[in-house]
Amino acid sequence: MSKQSFADLGVSGAVCGALSRRAITAPFPVQRLVLQDVLAGRDVLVKAPTGSGKTLAFGIPLAERIDSGPAPAALVLAPTRELAAQIVTELEDLAAAKGLRVAAVYGGVSVSAQAARAKHAHILVATPGRLEDLLARGTFTLERIRMLVLDEADRMLDMGFRPAIDRILGACPSERQTLFFSATLDGVAGDLAARYTSDAIAHEHRAPSRQAEALVEHRFVAVRGEQRLEALVQELQGDRDRTIVFVRTKRGADRLVKRLDARGQKAVAIHGNKSQSQRDRALSRLRSGHVDTLVATDLAARGIDVEGVSHVINFDPPADHQTYIHRVGRTGRAGNRGVGVTLVGTSERQEMRQLARRLGLSHGLGGEEHSPEQTVNRSRRRRGR
Repeated sequence: MSKQSFADLGVSGAVCGALSRRAITAPFPVQRLVLQDVLAGRDVLVKAPTGSGKTLAFGIPLAERIDSGPAPAALVLAPTRELAAQIVTELEDLAAAKGLRVAAVYGGVSVSAQAARAKHAHILVATPGRLEDLLARGTFTLERIRMLVLDEADRMLDMGFRPAIDRILGACPSERQTLFFSATLDGVAGDLAARYTSDAIAHEHRAPSRQAEALVEHRFVAVRGEQRLEALVQELQGDRDRTIVFVRTKRGADRLVKRLDARGQKAVAIHGNKSQSQRDRALSRLRSGHVDTLVATDLAARGIDVEGVSHVINFDPPADHQTYIHRVGRTGRAGNRGVGVTLVGTSERQEMRQLARRLGLSHGLGGEEHSPEQTVNRSRRRRGR
């Protein structure tokens, strides 16, 4: 049986054409799961990991179901400005194919410039804080919202946005279509979904374990003291393309960029203390190839989608397994292979063993510690088999 096309799922010729011009000709599994239900007007709950193609899973129906009448008619809530900007980029050509306008609403840039664009946009993509600011200013109302999307709802809850979400959704019409995308549908996220959806259809997409193992090589490297920096430098000197290095703190990100520069490794940092223009410049330098290493904190990196990321390196180990999934999910995307490397100090080894076991990974942290040279060389031989 041949694979379903976008047209088979009910996508119009205009939107199929916009997708085709971007060389997107066949739907990803998560898109095949949800498109028909969303196009039919159903509320949906979607549990899907980062990098699965979920943006188009809600972006295509927004373009199809919203008309060019009074604005705004659709709202997408996202946890970070990076993710909001990325969603707008994904939606612009689809919306244009149907005569619709898209605008981003997030902090760190001029309020007046955003307000001018937002009040005429049919589809708003917003972070909760800046959206509430513009609503308080009377820039527009949400009284005509017909479609509402909560993207990465679990992360918005983790960031403390629940009160703002309640207020924003309370300002939207009760008669609307709601699409809820989250890495988990348990606990508080499940409660939020149940409160704000009606007769929703639940879908879960996860890559088969064999496919995930084939696409991403996971390595845990035991280090001691200053070996951590040495291990990172050796990874960066290896065979790679663009690389994202994760650290815990904003100060740690800036400090690591300076330490790498002293070792001849050019990098840029992105974190919550950077202005939007600084973040945009950093990402532009990464995408253009002026640098090939981005040092990021978890919050700042949420939603960043940069093509050609071959490696994700956890300079500081993640706080939990969900954070690990989100970090390493920046590589091995869209069928490409990737490598996730975690540098593990002596005091962190037991916790990382537990994390690796929970994720079903071969952690490779035995009773002895390895020098960075031994660990890196061994992994290169594996990749070359």
